[in-house]
Amino acid sequence: MTTDASPKPETPVVATVSARPAGFALGLVAMIAAALAMSISPSLVRLADVGPYASAFWRVFLALPVLWFWMVQEERQRSDAPRARFPLATILAGLAFTGDLFFWHLTVMHTSIANGTFFATMAPLWVVIFGWLLLRQRVSRMTLVGLGLCLVGGAALVAESLAFNPAHALGDAMGIVTGVFFGLYFLCVGAARLKSGAARVTFEMSLITAALLFVVAYVMEPHILPKSGHGWGILLTLAFVSHAGGQGLLSIALGRLPTVFSSLVIFLEAIAAAIIAWILLNEPVSLLQAAGGMIILAGIWIARPKSG
Repeated sequence: MTTDASPKPETPVVATVSARPAGFALGLVAMIAAALAMSISPSLVRLADVGPYASAFWRVFLALPVLWFWMVQEERQRSDAPRARFPLATILAGLAFTGDLFFWHLTVMHTSIANGTFFATMAPLWVVIFGWLLLRQRVSRMTLVGLGLCLVGGAALVAESLAFNPAHALGDAMGIVTGVFFGLYFLCVGAARLKSGAARVTFEMSLITAALLFVVAYVMEPHILPKSGHGWGILLTLAFVSHAGGQGLLSIALGRLPTVFSSLVIFLEAIAAAIIAWILLNEPVSLLQAAGGMIILAGIWIARPKSG
């Protein structure tokens, strides 16, 4: 005698989403490259000769021609790709990224590079919280273990800085707010990628962000234009590498990887930012920070999606 053993539908577990090996590999490489591209941004913000709001505006605005060209080429090559124009998820991504950059550029001016990057990259915690509260998404036990290890490793990266620099409290608080907006940004881009290609999502959300940041910079900055060719070079690098490269690669990855796991990989930004700050700004990396970096890598490995 046989019985109907059809499984009952269950709430999806975010971290166990199966992926084709090729698609997962491409997404993982894109996310790692995105983390590295974005890791240089705090050092560049400090080196820019304009204020934090102006540099936030220029980093997005100067990248728009590159992102537009990428969008045109992507849609020309993939005529069957979804291309909804300015869906709600993309608009929300633009708003979330505006909040992210608004507080992020203030953060790196008021605390150490390592501190600011750690608090900003706590986005995975907010992805899990908001994903559960807003989307009713569950995560696997191993993903939570990986998240915990990444947070411990990130704390080790900034432990000495936090202990000896209590004056950084304001900057650290703004870094936490940055992480909240970055977590919302992850969820919004992940949703937008269901309706549009990576290039269109990145270009359209950048257009929204640039318009909003221009208003902020115009009202709050004494001057918007850089004072030298060197200043323009810093802003162009920030636009092409950190924004066009970093956010573009992030959009590619979020179309291929689970959102929570993708947000964990972005913890690599904290490791790379500490190393770059050591090279460019003479902020040394200690043995404790190095151990924190290794713990982060272990957390990402443990939380990786298991193939079906």
